[in-house]
Amino acid sequence: MSGAEGRGDGRTTPGVGSLAHRVPDLGALELLLAVARLGSLGAAAREVGVTQPAASSRIRSMERQLGVALVDRSPRGSRLTDAGVLVTDWARRVVEAAEAFDVGAQALRDRRDSRLRVAASMTIAEYLLPGWLLALRAGRPDTAVSLLAGNSAAVAQRLLSDEADLGFVEGLTVPAGLDSVVVAHDHLVVVTAPGHPWARRRRPLPAEELAATPLVLREKGSGTRQVLDAALGGLARPLIELSSTTAVKASAVGGAGPAVLSELAVGEELATRRLVSVPVDGVRLRRDLRAVWRAGHRPAGPARELLGLTRKSPKGR
Repeated sequence: MSGAEGRGDGRTTPGVGSLAHRVPDLGALELLLAVARLGSLGAAAREVGVTQPAASSRIRSMERQLGVALVDRSPRGSRLTDAGVLVTDWARRVVEAAEAFDVGAQALRDRRDSRLRVAASMTIAEYLLPGWLLALRAGRPDTAVSLLAGNSAAVAQRLLSDEADLGFVEGLTVPAGLDSVVVAHDHLVVVTAPGHPWARRRRPLPAEELAATPLVLREKGSGTRQVLDAALGGLARPLIELSSTTAVKASAVGGAGPAVLSELAVGEELATRRLVSVPVDGVRLRRDLRAVWRAGHRPAGPARELLGLTRKSPKGR
């Protein structure tokens, strides 16, 4: 066997294997520094929070790894060998570099945790996110939150261009390049003003009639429209096309025509009879509401906490 391949005396050949296998870990180096400073293996063990047998074992393991004796042990205490003095000096520099690394990493975490950029489709932004963000603020009062509301396609674009840390969408599918988890469920309801003929129907509206009727609709790319289009197998040309749930609801209340909206958005209007719910036969208007993020970039910091809050919400079950 050549020298490049190994040695017969159990010592490590320089340059063979990864650095992690040739250099002692930080815990061992911190223990060696404590021995040098305190002059006692037992005192060093107590300082770093291990038992004395564990500390002895760690020193022996480091000596085998490096191929040199580091500590002379005697009843009067522990003294560094000449090699141990050199290794301790090197260890001090490694530990100082690790401490600087840790400070830098903490600064990055603090910067990340100081802000949260959320992108959400309209229904979630208006009716679910306010409660979730209030709960997040209770635990993270110093985190600045910005909310970008738009349709599901716009949310995906924000995430893919790194303009948002976490998103929420209502569509049938997860946009390409994103990972997701279902956080809530929603039902779409057909609503009209009380004076519309559908409000006086005694039987459920056939799905075919709903599909053939011009409706007040959200714009293309919205999750509501995607779900409705897929459920009905196509839609008539919109009566009016609007870019927000609030605008669609106001048009329906004003008598412009029938609309299909999330039950989250029309609870108050149905309770006060400003809108009437129209049962529909032969179609299931249910959808999943999802949290989404860039594929391979699992939410961290405040984004992870917000995601956890959505799973605890009663509406998320």
